[in-house]
Amino acid sequence: MSQDFSQRMNELPEGWLQAMGVTITLATQDEVRAELRVGTEHLQGYGIVHGGVHCGLIESLASIGAALFAMPRGQHVVGLENNTSFIRAVRAGAKLKAVSTPITRGRRTQVWEARVLDEKDQVVATGRVRLLCIENDQALAGEQVQGVLHPGT
Repeated sequence: MSQDFSQRMNELPEGWLQAMGVTITLATQDEVRAELRVGTEHLQGYGIVHGGVHCGLIESLASIGAALFAMPRGQHVVGLENNTSFIRAVRAGAKLKAVSTPITRGRRTQVWEARVLDEKDQVVATGRVRLLCIENDQALAGEQVQGVLHPGT
């Protein structure tokens, strides 16, 4: 198995994962896993997990895995599409686990799939994320892309 970057991801001082209380438990270029204890901050008006939490979790895991695969090739990645399906409602107090793995990893695009599971290992959401691989010297929206997964930053 490739190198595990989960500790590095969990040490980031800011970002969506930290704001949502997500803990990355495995981060390799072949698989990314995370856990989340659902709090009231994750809920929508009916008292269940907001769909954006599932979408964000799925996109984050796919993006981490895709970036770890792209970096050694001198690339970074940006999301192009996120299709998330909500299967089962989840309430505050539940512990969620998520896992993302690649479907395809080409020179220009990658597609990753993910599942979000509850404490009984029942699927609560599934998703598929398509990402664009960009050369490190390519600008994005007129600016150089930089971040914690970008080499040299």
